[in-house]
Amino acid sequence: MTQRNLVLIFALLTIFLNPKISFGQNSPEKPHYNLVLIVADDLGYGDLGYTGSTQIKTPNIDRLAKTGIEFTQGYVSSAVCSPSRAGLITGVNQVEFGHDNNLAENQPGFDPEYLGMPLSQKTLPDLLKPHGYVSGLIGKWHLGKEPQFHPLKRGFDEFWGYTGGGHDYFEALPDGKGYKEPIESNFKTPAPLTYITDDVGNESVDFIRRHRDDPFFLFASFNAPHTPMQALEEDLALYQNIPDKKRRTYAAMIHRLDINVEKILAALDENGVRENTLVVFISDNGGPTDSNASINAPYRGQKGILLEGGIHVPFIFNFPAKYPSGLVSEQTVSSLDIVPTFLSLASEGTASMDEFSGIDLTPFLTGTQVTAKTREIKWKFTISRAIREGDWKLVSVPDRLPMLYNLSTDPSELNNVALENVEITQRLMKKLGDWEVSLPHPMFLEGAQWRKRQLSLYDFTYQLTQPRTN
Repeated sequence: MTQRNLVLIFALLTIFLNPKISFGQNSPEKPHYNLVLIVADDLGYGDLGYTGSTQIKTPNIDRLAKTGIEFTQGYVSSAVCSPSRAGLITGVNQVEFGHDNNLAENQPGFDPEYLGMPLSQKTLPDLLKPHGYVSGLIGKWHLGKEPQFHPLKRGFDEFWGYTGGGHDYFEALPDGKGYKEPIESNFKTPAPLTYITDDVGNESVDFIRRHRDDPFFLFASFNAPHTPMQALEEDLALYQNIPDKKRRTYAAMIHRLDINVEKILAALDENGVRENTLVVFISDNGGPTDSNASINAPYRGQKGILLEGGIHVPFIFNFPAKYPSGLVSEQTVSSLDIVPTFLSLASEGTASMDEFSGIDLTPFLTGTQVTAKTREIKWKFTISRAIREGDWKLVSVPDRLPMLYNLSTDPSELNNVALENVEITQRLMKKLGDWEVSLPHPMFLEGAQWRKRQLSLYDFTYQLTQPRTN
């Protein structure tokens, strides 16, 4: 064989074995879409500028909404952190795989080996991996502290953060527990915390920079404004006109969150990937008004219960390359829709959607299909159940008759019309009952004291309008 033939054979092998080499102008390298999920923790619905706040300024989150799609009827799948995040990261209603309760200490009679999101459940990073995505979690996990539940064993390639449900904003200790637990990372030695909201923002920026040439999924999992109530002095000074100290601190914490959302968006621009990146912003549940001074106005309720204040959250999609800009949608959507939508983009519509409770929103956002506003969504959280069907919403708890509301005329859920609409009440109760008896047993329970507290939250008086203080 001549040297010329050897060179030719080598050249042909190089072409055929290199997937990035295209064959002519009609076979360009397949474009990819980046995916960024920004989650706030315990954010009150009414505490952003675009959702009506008169006290807290959030120009960057507002801009994300105004240049993207603002869903006014956006929900999460649970009223507390861990089950909400289990639904969020799987696209499956978490009670359908036994993740009904919030994660805390193991209860008597339960095996601590199961104290986390079930290992049988695939996560979004698991689903994205066959499509060439690198996935990073920056910040809060709260889906299990035992080694088998660690994010690096649940599909994530990179992790900087903590596995618990909350963290001190200024300090992490090498042998710390609870809010002082150490910060973990598999790609660097974590530096001491500055202010954890800034640190999550900075690490998210670094992830984008390092992976700008790859298709990537970034889960920017902030803990702001979850307790403990801690803010920077410079941010507190901006809100010195708010007389209530806790509310002032909360406002300062939201201000810092807004700054770090802008850091992430700026990094996408600076690294040349903004146009082809879908950015989603939500909160994991409604604000716990009694513990962090949040306001869920105009909705009644708070974190921990299934009134609107506990599950109705800010919900933004922003994707310059494919989705409309400046659209305000009244379509009912769920955090369960995020995984199928992300996977559909990553797979260019080839992935099966059969396993999800949520739906792929892509056809509706690109105008090729129209959603039905009568969409049905169900919730269960320990002793509370709820269902929304169109404008009707029914909530059921153990110590009273069902509560039925027409959200089109009563978004604050002030007028229970169950007895005036007995047929609707019975039909929705039947749907909830049939669903509940089909669910598996919870894999773990939270402390029994939380059930009594949950009931009491349905009787609180909630602030349904914005404060007069500017």
